[in-house]
Amino acid sequence: MDENHYPDFSPFQTGMRGKCPRCGRGRLFDGYLSVAKSCANCGLSFSFADGGDGAAWFVMLFACVFGVGGILGIEVAYSPPIWVHMLIGAVFLVLIPLLLLRPVKGLLLAQQWKTNAHEGRLH
Repeated sequence: MDENHYPDFSPFQTGMRGKCPRCGRGRLFDGYLSVAKSCANCGLSFSFADGGDGAAWFVMLFACVFGVGGILGIEVAYSPPIWVHMLIGAVFLVLIPLLLLRPVKGLLLAQQWKTNAHEGRLH
């Protein structure tokens, strides 16, 4: 099947669900964060995928700003015991990044495919 016969999915639509950016059906990931070799549905090779640290950087930036901000805000407003801070820290600084990492990585990989992004090279 020619590439022009596939619908134009948004990277957000396919990436956040971990689906193939071309057909929207096949799985983008083999494991939690390991990218599959190709789409089982349309055969698109995922060799273009450069996961890097982009997803981790964005997720940790978000989680740390809200997590540390929440911990400091609660401390200033209520001065709770340390276990409350540990509970908030566990949720914001551990659980939320684990939940967001895969969808954000999928979004970035789908965006790479959509824009035909490649590593910079000097001519």
